[in-house]
Amino acid sequence: MQKEGQDIQVFWFRRDLRLTDNVGLYNALQDKRYPVFPLFIFDTDILSSLPSTYDKRVDYIHQILTSLNQELHQLGSSLMVEIGKPTEVFEKLTTQFTIKAVHTNSDYEPYAIQRDKEVRSLLHTKGITLHTYTDQVIFAPGEVIKADGSPYTIFTPFSKIWLRKYEQLPHQEYTTDAYKKNWLSTPAQEIPSLAKCGFKKTSIQYTPPSIPYSIIDNYTDTRNFPAINGTSTLSIHLRFGTISIRQLARIAFTRNHTYVSELIWREFFMQILYFFPHVQTNAFKPKYDAIEWRNDTAEFSRWCNGTTGYPLVDAGMRQLNETGWMHNRVRMVVASFLCKHLLVDWRWGEAYFATKLMDYDLSANNGNWQWAAGCGCDAAPYFRVFNPTEQAKKFDSNSEYIRQWIPEVDTNKYATPIVEHTFARNRAIETYKKAISG
Repeated sequence: MQKEGQDIQVFWFRRDLRLTDNVGLYNALQDKRYPVFPLFIFDTDILSSLPSTYDKRVDYIHQILTSLNQELHQLGSSLMVEIGKPTEVFEKLTTQFTIKAVHTNSDYEPYAIQRDKEVRSLLHTKGITLHTYTDQVIFAPGEVIKADGSPYTIFTPFSKIWLRKYEQLPHQEYTTDAYKKNWLSTPAQEIPSLAKCGFKKTSIQYTPPSIPYSIIDNYTDTRNFPAINGTSTLSIHLRFGTISIRQLARIAFTRNHTYVSELIWREFFMQILYFFPHVQTNAFKPKYDAIEWRNDTAEFSRWCNGTTGYPLVDAGMRQLNETGWMHNRVRMVVASFLCKHLLVDWRWGEAYFATKLMDYDLSANNGNWQWAAGCGCDAAPYFRVFNPTEQAKKFDSNSEYIRQWIPEVDTNKYATPIVEHTFARNRAIETYKKAISG
């Protein structure tokens, strides 16, 4: 693949699986001294943590990589896909190639930070620099902070500063003709099969992202109604980087500020996880760790399977189990129900979502679950308990969404309610009050 004596640089794809408007890739391709060798690593530390070899997300990534590789073939190059621990992969590659630099886009999760630290250290011993760039967010953690340098823990002031800084940003799109010219020229090669990665084919089908302009335009009015096509469903593309956050923010900024606010929430939760990594395992507010959860495994199982007897909750869980996605409004209702009505530890629900959500993102999943449980930063107060029946009346008044996922809802085959709402609400409030006042 590499010509004898030829120096190269590596671009390491991760949460940025696209060729256009990709900051790290753009910068790598600007250095005309060395052709760019594109690399993706199926990290076995991550793969081995997945509960099943039948994982839609791995299949989805594999399909994206296949598409990406076909694009690279058109440019006279090929994507190298390795399977293993990143440090071991780079150790091997440095013996096979004369690598002058490695470029990649930053990732802010605790595991990713540690992984990159280890890779950087390894490369340093070989005289190779690891260059990192801000790509998956508009502002990296630490760029939107208080005057004293501390991070925001309340969304509203964070969003105000974010917007002020965004309005001052120069418009820059990280795309030039360079990407057509500076790839390492290689014969077309296929990527390793899904089976070689240790996973099986699923029903998921990757479709390249397209901007739903009309949905963004009407987002403020439609986003809360699960029966209609009122959300962009671009979260999965932001998760894997098949769409640029800069492109999406530019479009949303001129069309719908409610949608922009959702993009800011995404970055808010990312910086919370970055500055307060304890939230990965504990409540943001430590006193909430004292809550005496009931953690009834039979009730948790009914919640997982969508048989609680509360139609909106059950419809949401069945949608999640079948599709790997759940409507945003319904996510709040099912999360509140688990924590408040059943008094099941929010971490149980967070972990279940982590195994099912196609758009799973640690910071957003954690932040939203802690918000619903009342224990996170800027969270809903503990005494706010969603009434699932009232939520259904308000946001699915004709039961269209509910009937789509629970065909037996109006028959005697449907589950009886697992708990009575008023009783559960009072129990939750007393349990929470006892914990945080103790």
